[in-house]
Amino acid sequence: MSCILHIDTSTRVCSVALSQDGEVIFSREDLEGPSHAVSCGVYVEEALSFAESHAIPLDAVAVSKGPGSYTGLRIGVSMAKGVCYGRKVPLVGLSTLEVLCVPVLLYHDEIEDDALLVPMIDARRMEVYAAVYDRALKPLRPVQADIVEADTYLEFLEKGPVYFFGDGAAKCAKVITHPNARFIDGIHPSARNMAPLAEMAVVRENFEDVAYFEPYYLKEFVATKSKSLL
Repeated sequence: MSCILHIDTSTRVCSVALSQDGEVIFSREDLEGPSHAVSCGVYVEEALSFAESHAIPLDAVAVSKGPGSYTGLRIGVSMAKGVCYGRKVPLVGLSTLEVLCVPVLLYHDEIEDDALLVPMIDARRMEVYAAVYDRALKPLRPVQADIVEADTYLEFLEKGPVYFFGDGAAKCAKVITHPNARFIDGIHPSARNMAPLAEMAVVRENFEDVAYFEPYYLKEFVATKSKSLL
């Protein structure tokens, strides 16, 4: 197994964590951001110092690769690359939307076996960035920009329960009123929730090319119902 440094700066939240054998052993998080330019470096330094003080060698760095804000992702990815180059360890890139699903799958036992998951990142007005997954995190619809209306996710809602969460979900609750729609509050991207996905990526040696790796900025997506979103 391995020791992995996790970095998430994809939204207003800035978080850094360290895991060993899949268990989180260090975690720092700032929910009041955005102050990534200051907080991220401090948290990473503290995490690396923690590992060194416990004689734990670093095996990899995992970073949330978006979608997310341009500035936040740039800071997190730059920091991750710097650590990878300096420590000569591989880089793992994780989807921010998949990371959002982790606490839902781990801590919400009420979710039905046939339920679908729709993590959402807030954009502006009634716009969000979302994907649709089953409980095994198999993507049923890829990441895209959505202008949320009552029928935006109707094809999935008519098949069974659909859970919406993330910082873009709250504003959709009054619009998506289908009886199969469920909303979970308090879910945000967090480095500590990256550990299960990162551990799996390391085992599979699913690494990024550090020199050429770039995150998925929000501007790269086109809204499904508008060509002038960004």
